Amino acid sequence: MNLNQVTLPVYDMDSATLFYRKLGLTQIVDTPHYARFVCPQGNSTLSLALREQKENNSGITIYFEHDQLDEWVEELKEKGLPIEVPPEDKRYLWRETFLFDPSGNKIILFYAGENRVNPPWRVTLPPL
Repeated sequence: MNLNQVTLPVYDMDSATLFYRKLGLTQIVDTPHYARFVCPQGNSTLSLALREQKENNSGITIYFEHDQLDEWVEELKEKGLPIEVPPEDKRYLWRETFLFDPSGNKIILFYAGENRVNPPWRVTLPPL
C-alpha cells in the first residue's frame, strides 16, 4: 500500500495555492474549487478543496520532512512564510517546527531520519 494523497480544506484557494507553491510543491491541477500538488520527492500528492464556509480548525496536521530542515526553514522564511519558532529537537527524536497555512491547517516541518519509521520504541505486532 502507498499513500496517494491527502486533501485539505481551504477557504481561499488563491492564498492556499501560493502558500503550498512557496513551500516547494509543484502544482499540477488548478481549478477555482480544487488544486493538487506533487511533492518534490516521491509520488505523493497533496490536494486542496475549497470550502465555502469557514469552520473551526479541522484538527488536520500535515507533516513534511526535509533532510536539511534548518536551511529549508530559512529559505521559507525568506519567501515570507510565517515560521515563528526555530526548529528544535523533540523528546521523540525528531527535529521540527510548525506553521499554519492560510486556512488554519497546521503544517509540521521536520527531520526524523531513521527514527521516522524505526524509533527505538517501535513495536512489531502480528498481522490480523
